[in-house]
Amino acid sequence: MSTIRRTRRAAVLGTLAALALGATACGSSGGNPLDSGSSSAAAGGGASTAAGSGGASGGAGDGGTVVVGSANFPENVLLGSIYSQALKAKGVKVEEKFNIGSREVLYGQLQSGNLTVLPEYNGALLAYLDAKSTATAKDDVNAALAKTLPASLGILDSSPAEDKDSLSVTQETADKYGLKTVADLAAKAGEFTIGGPPEFKSRREQQFKDVYGLTFKEWKPTGDTTANALKDGAIQVGNVFTTDPKIVQFKLVPLADPKGVFGAQNVTPLVNKAGVGPTATAALNAVSAKLDTTGLTALMKRVSVDKEDPSAVAKDWLKANGLG
Repeated sequence: MSTIRRTRRAAVLGTLAALALGATACGSSGGNPLDSGSSSAAAGGGASTAAGSGGASGGAGDGGTVVVGSANFPENVLLGSIYSQALKAKGVKVEEKFNIGSREVLYGQLQSGNLTVLPEYNGALLAYLDAKSTATAKDDVNAALAKTLPASLGILDSSPAEDKDSLSVTQETADKYGLKTVADLAAKAGEFTIGGPPEFKSRREQQFKDVYGLTFKEWKPTGDTTANALKDGAIQVGNVFTTDPKIVQFKLVPLADPKGVFGAQNVTPLVNKAGVGPTATAALNAVSAKLDTTGLTALMKRVSVDKEDPSAVAKDWLKANGLG
């Protein structure tokens, strides 16, 4: 999402038609979660089993050089650096190729073996490979990926960290009305104005009515200024991506989505299985076990707002989590 994932924030998992890391692009991390069009050829067919807990090995195993790539937006570069440094800490030879571009380019490079590891977003990757998939929960998405990916590729453990759409409110609003989940909005939605990308209303209004019984007072096209509009009180609910640094800056509260309207977007290593052995697999799975949305959002504040070097931020996180 990015051109591997975002207009990441431009529109991503929302419309599988946009399939590009897109459906849940990450608003302010900077690129476009693997933002590229869908490609039926990309799936390549084949029943591939997800590498999962330590399953990806073979080929070069732990003896060769692992090439870690990334899309050209800040969050993906940060994740690539985390993966790279975690691998190096375990003695794996690593080459970094960051800021490459869109998912179409990255996916092809992974298939060819020019890249070995990519930070991906499971829901957006599935949307790219199979626009008709209806899987939304993490385990269902990963199971679908295992069936869709070609035999040469696999996913490792997904992290709890997600860069996805959310309905967010200010801390003051959450406290005043006892809001913890989207369902909690039902009693107040008729008094609230909601903001988001220009297309947000057409994509989501009926879903919110059908799934949560929400009818908002007004919909405003706030686009990239959604978090600011929440802070300033111009809207009471906003579509903010969960790793947007403004969530930390403005002390916003992303409401839980228990019925899965937005679908899973877990940060997940996508690998060329021939180039990833047990040591590398274990190192990457250890990263996934520690990485959560709150932590990733805090890291992105340092990168996108404080303008710190992604590799230095990655190093600090790995050290703090006993992985560096």
